[in-house]
Amino acid sequence: MDKRPQYITHMKAIQITHQQELNIIELPEPQAPGDNEVLLRMEYVGFCGSDLNTFLGRNTMALNPVIPGHEVGATIEAVGSAVPKELCPGLVVTLNPYTNCGKCASCRNQRVNACQHNETLGVQRQGAMRQFLLMPWEKVIPAGLLTPRECALVEPMSVGFHAVSRAQVTDIDVVLVIGCGMVGMGAIVRAALRGATVVAADIDDNKLQLARQMGASYTINTRTEDVHQQLQQMTGGFGPDVVIEAVGSIPTYQMAVNEVAFTGRVVCIGYAKSEVSFQTKYFVQKELDIRGSRNAQPQDFRAVIHYLERLKAGNGQESEKSDNPIDKLITSVVRPEEALSAMQQWSQNPGSVFRILVNMNV
Repeated sequence: MDKRPQYITHMKAIQITHQQELNIIELPEPQAPGDNEVLLRMEYVGFCGSDLNTFLGRNTMALNPVIPGHEVGATIEAVGSAVPKELCPGLVVTLNPYTNCGKCASCRNQRVNACQHNETLGVQRQGAMRQFLLMPWEKVIPAGLLTPRECALVEPMSVGFHAVSRAQVTDIDVVLVIGCGMVGMGAIVRAALRGATVVAADIDDNKLQLARQMGASYTINTRTEDVHQQLQQMTGGFGPDVVIEAVGSIPTYQMAVNEVAFTGRVVCIGYAKSEVSFQTKYFVQKELDIRGSRNAQPQDFRAVIHYLERLKAGNGQESEKSDNPIDKLITSVVRPEEALSAMQQWSQNPGSVFRILVNMNV
């Protein structure tokens, strides 16, 4: 039942229209939710790396034009008649932004995150960077004690959590995470929570410093240090048991295969923009497990929410007012009218940004 007051008939949305063009548009407000739908008021929506690539005209999977956004902090505005009572107006939630067909090989194997026909919000279908959004209730995830602002970090961290699950990380592993962006940070956190010894690699010293705060025991600046030498010293000459590639470039893919230990596991998250050549003898000689990792499973979302809740409880206060390291993952919070400028600045210096959040409730 729609319990909303009568709002104006149009709502604000952000749309990427052409290469390096971003506009604020007006859309009709959604009508009352259907029986199995939830009407969400968007509070904070994050720009991610795929949105930046869409803005730069490099994302071949994205619609054109497209409303971006799949990293969401929202509150429930109204619910349909068949929605479980636990999902009630006023509840703070985030979203699982992926679709699954239920019929492909991935879905048949209960790995719905890798659905062959997946359409992610803000990429293959219009996204969440708008004031209101209707969603099936099954994709709405209660966020416990988190604020809407914190909720916008859950999805990208869950992708890193999922990669650690794909790698079957245990407490006796040395795990190298290549790339300390948001997804890489999620992998660092999850591997550390599992008791592994984590090595973080990146070209930015500020990101490496934060990686230590998030759980990395060692760091390597791949621009200024000898990666092979450092890893050999750290691992007694064996190499890391697990390498998680969270960049998507030719050198980092090759680094992963070259540096992983014999019988190690390589998990690939990033998309390389062009073909990568390998010394395939390492695949055989090392008897490697090389695995892809795509999106995240519902349990990964729950694990991130649990982690963030514990982090807040440990601080004993609201994270916005504390020295919580998670806050450092939010580079800036902007109004919709400032989104174009924020994306332009990010495109000029892409390594300087973790996440830009857009406050849609202003």
